[in-house]
Amino acid sequence: MTSEAELSYRARRDEQREDSRNRILDAAVDCLIEGGYASATTPRIQARAGISRGGLLHHFPSRDALLVAASEHLARRRIASTAATAEQIARTHPAGPQRLTRMVELLWTTFHEPHWWAALELWTAARTHDEIAVALRPVERHLGTIVRDGVDAMFGPDYTGHPRYPQVRELLVSSMRGLALTYTFDQRDPIHDPHLAMWKDLVVVMLHDHDEVPGPADGGGGAHDRQTETPATE
Repeated sequence: MTSEAELSYRARRDEQREDSRNRILDAAVDCLIEGGYASATTPRIQARAGISRGGLLHHFPSRDALLVAASEHLARRRIASTAATAEQIARTHPAGPQRLTRMVELLWTTFHEPHWWAALELWTAARTHDEIAVALRPVERHLGTIVRDGVDAMFGPDYTGHPRYPQVRELLVSSMRGLALTYTFDQRDPIHDPHLAMWKDLVVVMLHDHDEVPGPADGGGGAHDRQTETPATE
């Protein structure tokens, strides 16, 4: 029978392991964001985390596995933070155009946070490194599902039930992702980007201003018949 002292020892050991793992992941994220993929080397991460090489290898047997895990680690934290902010907005603006525009603003800010730049570093590296691509693909697909669920929660059931909503969501995420890429070489204040006003107008017109979706007879083509979803990494 396991003694209380042994259980206490195991609990402390597990806490130490978790603390070490989190320190490694935080150090890897910092290196990835500050210097990019090329400079996020295991010696640099090891030194920043203040951990031995053996300790690092115990948790992550390869550099690429570590960097993919670090990107996911940061993304999950930021997704949780964004969800908390969205809940605050929803309490203040339970419905109506103002809720829609505030959520569009919030969604746009997520493409200018550290987790976005960390992911972008890995996506770029994956183009020429098959090992990263293989490790990254299932993680990004899973995160993509979490992101879509998070966006659905942001807009709420009053709007996610709209026939046009799936197209609006995919259009927002895809176009924001594409535009955010231009900030790699042209830094500016994203809150004043003219596309933000366009997205706000689009969402209000598509989800709030019209209750009925035009069908084939009146030239609309039946938007609800063409629902598509793009993978998170596209």
